[in-house]
Amino acid sequence: MQPLVVSGSLSPWEPGVFSLVVFSLMVMALIAVILFIASWLGEKTSNTEKSRPYESGVIPTGSARLRYPIPFFLVAIFFLIFDVEGAYIFSWAIAWENLGWAGLLQISFFIIELLLGLIYIWRIGGLEWGPMGKKS
Repeated sequence: MQPLVVSGSLSPWEPGVFSLVVFSLMVMALIAVILFIASWLGEKTSNTEKSRPYESGVIPTGSARLRYPIPFFLVAIFFLIFDVEGAYIFSWAIAWENLGWAGLLQISFFIIELLLGLIYIWRIGGLEWGPMGKKS
């Protein structure tokens, strides 16, 4: 007579899922206990300095909304464009042997297209960030 082998007879779930649920419940219980202890033992004071919008001791003056200059956004856009370009070129360089000449032509077209865009931005004055003179 063979012994009866029943796996998972104590749980209707798979063993990995059951241990994950138990671990998650233990973590949530530990977080709840730590938050309760912190709120129970923590110092509760209220004064005018804490009720200010900035607690760092700097008294706010003026509006909190600042107008960013346009070159700030241009730098961000240029960074994104050339960061994506670098990611494409590095991934092409890694797969060079598999892509062959077709890949070389595609990445060359991509680089030429970006260079034409850079030349266009340069010609319309997108790279001149100094004070602008009056246009007549």
